[in-house]
Amino acid sequence: MRLAIIGLLALGAVPAHAGDARDGSAAYGGWRDDRPGLTRHITEADLPAPGTQTVASNGARVVPCPPGFSPRVPPGFAVDRVATGFLEPRTLRTAPDGAIFLAESGAGRILVFPPDFATTGGAPSVFAEGLDQPYGIAFFPPGPAPAFVYVGESGRVLRFPYHPGARRAAGPAEVIIADLPQGGHWTRDLAAAPDGRHLYVAIGSASNLGEDMPPTPPGGLAAFAAAEGEATPWGGAWGAETGRAQVRVFDPDGRHAHAYATGLRNCSGLAISPGSGAPQGGDLWCVVNERDMLGDDLPPDYATHLKPGGFYGWPWFYIGDHQDPRLAGRRPDLAGHVTVPDVLFQPHSAPLGVAFYLSGNFPAEYHGDAFVTLHGSWNRTLRTGYKLVRLLFHDGAPTGAYQDFLTGFALDDDHVCGRPVGVTVTKEGAVLISEDANGAIWRVRWAGGG
Repeated sequence: MRLAIIGLLALGAVPAHAGDARDGSAAYGGWRDDRPGLTRHITEADLPAPGTQTVASNGARVVPCPPGFSPRVPPGFAVDRVATGFLEPRTLRTAPDGAIFLAESGAGRILVFPPDFATTGGAPSVFAEGLDQPYGIAFFPPGPAPAFVYVGESGRVLRFPYHPGARRAAGPAEVIIADLPQGGHWTRDLAAAPDGRHLYVAIGSASNLGEDMPPTPPGGLAAFAAAEGEATPWGGAWGAETGRAQVRVFDPDGRHAHAYATGLRNCSGLAISPGSGAPQGGDLWCVVNERDMLGDDLPPDYATHLKPGGFYGWPWFYIGDHQDPRLAGRRPDLAGHVTVPDVLFQPHSAPLGVAFYLSGNFPAEYHGDAFVTLHGSWNRTLRTGYKLVRLLFHDGAPTGAYQDFLTGFALDDDHVCGRPVGVTVTKEGAVLISEDANGAIWRVRWAGGG
């Protein structure tokens, strides 16, 4: 696969619109409403009733971006397509030395770019190859001199010895966890706790709604619930979903693995916030693809910090105590124990990547906010997603609102030319986005101006 490192500068800024804030039912909408600066705020109270929604199958047709195309970004920003030619580029991570790591999942390898590749055209090096759908990347221990790069494959977690500045693994892979469940949702993102004592791995469900999970667990629900109540968290699944739809935490050498949070249908992206709410010094955040086939506007996808022991509903409930009518009465013991997420997205947006902005390059109001990639919908009449959004925080706490930041990949009702996946902040403070529709990396930088 030929990789092209390009320097196509395109100023894609669009004017701001006064009063671009939508809440309640007006916040649902679709791609036609998208524009940088438009803010949406969806709450638990805004959810429509199940059974009132159209259920659509409306996959987008991926096409090359038109000549001269540029995504739209807010005034003062510039957007560049800086690299192309990748096979299913997914997670992006910035190493402590500024190098950019990319999980090229379709090619089974991890690539490393020089810190200044976006401006100099530097080509990537192959850090590791021969991998099975690599996705998650974590540097350990956290800090300026990590000794390992952890990689989440579909069925395993590996670690490679690493020296800062190295462009290839310093030795062969060591298998840390050998038996992650496979099939269904295959992405396995990773995050390292700031104190260096734990690593987290996200494991999505095997299905949309636990279709291959027996209605009751072996030994009966009462015995299962009683045993589960002796440990945390509640809400674990069984059968084909055993150990799935959750984030697990383990020691750096793979021991003492256990569930950290459950009921997460497909947590595709993990990040540690700059806040100090968690014992580790920062909250663990997760972006989640919720279930399909319940309707155009049900249920919202979401981003949330994860409470240790928290249960987030899947498959029996969604967004608090809203029971999925397809599983009515299955887990009454869990009612009242469902954690409501922090930020609700338009349903079927498919959030995949999340990164907090801690640089001083963007205007000051961006500091401490987070960027989330929305890969795009198929189970919605009027598609949504295909963009990068900004989660709005105030004094370190999420407001529940999110704002369009980079839009334009949805060309019309049928065609798209970009599906954002990974996101990272470079050492100089630009934002990089991978998109796997046409295998490219885009950069957004602050160019100044009003």
